[in-house]
Amino acid sequence: MNANGAGSAAERIMVALDYQEAGSALDVVRKLDGIPCWMKVGMELFYAEGPAFVRELKDRGHKVFLDLKLHDIPNTVRGAARSVTRLGADMFNVHAAGGSAMMRAAMEGVVQGAEGGALPQVIAVTQLTSTSQDMLNEEIGIAGSVADTVVRYAQLAKASGLQGVVASAQEAGILKEACGSGFVLVTPGIRPAGSSMDDQSRVLTPAQALAAGSDYLVIGRPITAASDPRAALESIVKELVHS
Repeated sequence: MNANGAGSAAERIMVALDYQEAGSALDVVRKLDGIPCWMKVGMELFYAEGPAFVRELKDRGHKVFLDLKLHDIPNTVRGAARSVTRLGADMFNVHAAGGSAMMRAAMEGVVQGAEGGALPQVIAVTQLTSTSQDMLNEEIGIAGSVADTVVRYAQLAKASGLQGVVASAQEAGILKEACGSGFVLVTPGIRPAGSSMDDQSRVLTPAQALAAGSDYLVIGRPITAASDPRAALESIVKELVHS
């Protein structure tokens, strides 16, 4: 395997650290030392361990996607974005459903928090990968298709100054067409061939997702629940390099 190719592929993978406490998460992180993948910290782990865990990951040299899905009034989101930026997150997200004023406030908070330094990427959640068509229409109360809603939210996010969105790879093609090739797509619900679907409704394999136009792939249980997480990640990287 070409080392440069493998490194580039690994940099497009975000390992979802979906744990209740730092010890179990750090056990996996240590096993992946030396592989230049991102680490994704979501609500469960962040609410349990707080900012100190993010600082630990940064000290270990990892890029961090802080997946807290900010969604509140603009002033509150502005302050939260400022704090997240000061913490050192390389990427974080907000809910596009919060509207343009909220998303613009998030970008204002980022500039304030960066204090002239590097700015994190801010992306928007369009629709969760657990959202089915029936759920969208009958429970959430939004008419139309999932894809239509995703594109509308993505265009709103771009117009509000955000760099990209979280979206299923199944919508990647239409999102790149609607928002441009430079608009970043972060795709959860990625499952290597033969893996369990778990609680995801709209999934693709890693190679399929990159071919569809995804920029970053969020992969959790296929790596973290594997008997050998490092081998599982290396297998995915190898698949991407040779796809």
